[in-house]
Amino acid sequence: MLKILDRYIIKTFFGPFFFIFSVLFFIFIVNIIWVQLGQFMGKGLSYWQILKLLFYLGVNVISMVLPLTILLASIMSFGEFGERYELAAMKAAGIPLTRVMAPLLGITTILAIMLFFFSNNIIPDFQRKAKNMLFNIAQTKPAINFTPGQFIDQIPGYMVKFDKIYGENGENIEGVFVHKKANTYENQQSVVAEKGKFVPATNKNYLKLILYNGYVFEDAFAGKGELARLKQPDQAIKFDTLVNHFDISELINKAIEKEQITDDYRFQTYNELNSTIATSKKENALFFKNVGGDVLNQTNTVVGYMDQDNKPKVAPKSQIKLDTVKSDKKLELIYNSYNRLETLKSTLESKKNEFSTNVKYFSKIVIYQQRYISYSVTCLIFFLIGASLGSIIRKGGMGLPVIIAIVIFIIFYVINVGVENMSWSGKMNPYLAAWLPNFILLPFGIWMTFKALTDSQLFDAEKYKALFKPITKRFSKSKEHKRYQ
Repeated sequence: MLKILDRYIIKTFFGPFFFIFSVLFFIFIVNIIWVQLGQFMGKGLSYWQILKLLFYLGVNVISMVLPLTILLASIMSFGEFGERYELAAMKAAGIPLTRVMAPLLGITTILAIMLFFFSNNIIPDFQRKAKNMLFNIAQTKPAINFTPGQFIDQIPGYMVKFDKIYGENGENIEGVFVHKKANTYENQQSVVAEKGKFVPATNKNYLKLILYNGYVFEDAFAGKGELARLKQPDQAIKFDTLVNHFDISELINKAIEKEQITDDYRFQTYNELNSTIATSKKENALFFKNVGGDVLNQTNTVVGYMDQDNKPKVAPKSQIKLDTVKSDKKLELIYNSYNRLETLKSTLESKKNEFSTNVKYFSKIVIYQQRYISYSVTCLIFFLIGASLGSIIRKGGMGLPVIIAIVIFIIFYVINVGVENMSWSGKMNPYLAAWLPNFILLPFGIWMTFKALTDSQLFDAEKYKALFKPITKRFSKSKEHKRYQ
């Protein structure tokens, strides 16, 4: 009997689970598209490349989507049980709420363990692929969409500028300047033309540009010394029509999935991050030691200069007093002291910025590692909260349960981001920052479970009306029945 009930409970849970997971995953993907849209446009990417990149980026959000899905699915499942009076029937049959929650708690535990292994073994690989694709798109797939009035160096070997670009596909240009990049032993060449036009080339690896009414300026004395350069000026050739072919095969054929970034901490597993954290600790300790020594030496130098009696091995004939020093000498002493103090201040600011950068990097590594486990624990906490809320509110569907789940998730997310920023600024231990949202929500989950087990009327409106009735009664006027008026 109980096995049949367990299968029914699990089946009821996975119905909304898959639907909610799909919807949330789609929402996160749309958010990624919105954020990354500028990097896709005009890059010459195929639909397959864009879909592959979105898939790599989408996999990385599963660690956030799964806890929210569990929260929503558990609220909706237990809400439906309560709404259809199935929970009441189970309790009447002597089955406690803890026994009803047991099969789903086991399923949630399995999902949490799977999330850890997924985050530890799968997500780092997809992080590496996504980051390298984004880097290669930005570096090796620049748009051949030129901005009027700006110098563009995206065509390999050339620097170009167009004053005006127009036409249906931006193929017509005016005010053309094309400069060929060259080293010391190559001829320098620049082309200036009134107007031009881009036309399709036979070979797709080349960009064809036809120029009209211009000049070609060329320095043919590269590597021949200044004497040869002085004997004859640069050459200038006037043309009516000039055809240029730019080799853009490097932009078109270079693989955008080539791995050029390999040392990011987000590409590492939990155990690999342990060694990265240990290395970062040693580097920070060495940095703090060196900073302390540098600042102390500079401070002693400033103090020694301002206190002339303490100068080493230089004993003045008499103590220097500002009121007995000539005005020029006095100004020089004050000016030099001020400069030394400003130098010390600049050094302290520079070291402070370096310190902040080191602390932020260390905190990022620690938080990223700890979230491999903390997000898995979040799944269990969200299940406790969701199952308890669902059994208390006794409402299924996409109405009130969704609103409550979104509010809880927003609170969790705000706490998550807040403590993360505090950790980056050095105001909180990163280990505590990674676990604090769970520490805050766990007592709430336990309290909600206790309320559900004791059949609390936590969301019963009539209960709160009765509670505030003595107060509302004072401010409400008693109305006489019309019969007695």
